[in-house]
Amino acid sequence: MDEKDCLMLIYIEEESSLARAADRLYITQPALTYRLNQLEKSFGVPVIVRGVKGGRLTPEGERLTEYAKRHLAELAALREAVVHLRNEVRGTLRLGISSYFGLYKLPPILKTFKDSYPDVQFSVTCGLSSEIYTMLQNDEVHAGVVRNDYPWAEGKDILQQESVCVISTEPVELDKLPSLPMIRYKAPKMAGALYSSSFSEAVQAWWNEKQDKPPLISMEVDSYETCKEMVRHGLGYSIVPRIFVSPADRLYTMDLVMDNGEPILRSTWMLYKNKSIQLAVVSRFVQWMKQAMAGPGGI
Repeated sequence: MDEKDCLMLIYIEEESSLARAADRLYITQPALTYRLNQLEKSFGVPVIVRGVKGGRLTPEGERLTEYAKRHLAELAALREAVVHLRNEVRGTLRLGISSYFGLYKLPPILKTFKDSYPDVQFSVTCGLSSEIYTMLQNDEVHAGVVRNDYPWAEGKDILQQESVCVISTEPVELDKLPSLPMIRYKAPKMAGALYSSSFSEAVQAWWNEKQDKPPLISMEVDSYETCKEMVRHGLGYSIVPRIFVSPADRLYTMDLVMDNGEPILRSTWMLYKNKSIQLAVVSRFVQWMKQAMAGPGGI
């Protein structure tokens, strides 16, 4: 089995479709079917069960796919180790990035890093912080950027802290908030307990200090951007991290500050394993990221 055979099995498992697996390999379906037949002849076992809606792996095919995943992971690790021996900043840098950071901060950082190190390729996965955290634990990425303070005993650097603010189309008084419609952010269930609780708990603590009535919730949405758009259309006020609001939005903002003068802050962290930082490309990128985020405007 070569690399393409390994990818073929993995894609068939993920897609349950020969056509979609062929598309991901950039080959025709007949070419994929031919290679699959050759693989079955080589091992003398059926690899997939063909059906009207596609194909699913047989138990033998599942075992081969498990090997394929291990083989590709070991091959990637070997390549990284060989490049590291030469101490060159090259190879594929695998990153897991929380969606908001991938949208608002990452592109210019990757651009300047690529300009300085043209032999580096990027494999970037954007998603929920909880998903990125799991990828880090499973060694699927070299480094991850997550929001909230996840428990992590290895490499951990804070990249930024941003305030949390009330946003509305016009100035509002604190004592008037309970009588105004609130568009509340509610994290999607798959975001995990830590992600969904930290923001809401911080906002709730602030609310309890400032108000003696509950908020008048008019709607709940699972995106800060959606919260902002609802506010921009005059449907109420919302409470969101300041990073999601720009001067171009022309919204009134008021930072959340506790009675003791401490602001409500949201933290963004870069996490990585100690073995990953031994790779020249990862070590250089970690330093690059910290310097970029420490600069004016956080870039």
